Amino acid sequence: MPEERLQKILSAAGVASRRKAEQLIVEGRVTVNGAVITELGSKADIERDHIKVDGKLLHQPSQRVYIALNKPDSVMSTVSDPQRRTTVIDLLRGVRERVYPVGRLDYHSEGLLLLTNDGEFANAITSAKSRVPKTYLVKATGALTTEQEEEFRQGIPLSGKRTAPAGLRLVRKGANPWYEVRLIEGRNQQIRIMFKHFGLLVEKLRRIRIGSLELGSLRAGESRMLAPAEVRKMMALAQNGPPPDHASRSRAPHTRKR
Repeated sequence: MPEERLQKILSAAGVASRRKAEQLIVEGRVTVNGAVITELGSKADIERDHIKVDGKLLHQPSQRVYIALNKPDSVMSTVSDPQRRTTVIDLLRGVRERVYPVGRLDYHSEGLLLLTNDGEFANAITSAKSRVPKTYLVKATGALTTEQEEEFRQGIPLSGKRTAPAGLRLVRKGANPWYEVRLIEGRNQQIRIMFKHFGLLVEKLRRIRIGSLELGSLRAGESRMLAPAEVRKMMALAQNGPPPDHASRSRAPHTRKR
């Protein structure tokens, strides 16, 4: 087998996403044939070299695993937590392969989260180039004005860079209205920051869809394996991009009982 970049090997072995794998390398937690590797771009061959992370020898996964989880509130979207808080890995049952989250949800956010040991799948879904849309239900502390809704859709300044166009739809009116928000990017706490830009706080946030996958009937803390057809459809979406009108479909205000 030809040599590959170390971060790609770690990701493909189900250790972590490629970005997290790069962090592990820089932190000096990866060795190849006994030598600590800290330089990104270093290459190795998993079939020939002894690659260890935190002293544990890597093996190629015997099978690819793709999981959809309904993450509850107050659960970390990480493999482990130094403060010993509950992580999404703690919620899985009967999963023998080593998996890790694809992207993340904030500690107090809920809903659909994917986990896998397939580095190529994880990278395809999370890559900024893929623009895989993610849809959320958001309960806010107040209503946006018509002008604010349009500004929300067009994008707001965030850390010196305007956010990408977003889908926004009012799904329930009230003093604490619910909105459906659709994003094609995923900056840290982006939705909370966007509402705060208009003087509003987010009381609840639940992700209900990633690309073609829906949360469906999964209860909080429950998970299921993805079918091969679902994985293929997600990969096709990541490679081809979302429909060009994905944002416009969430423009018109609409109410319904919840």
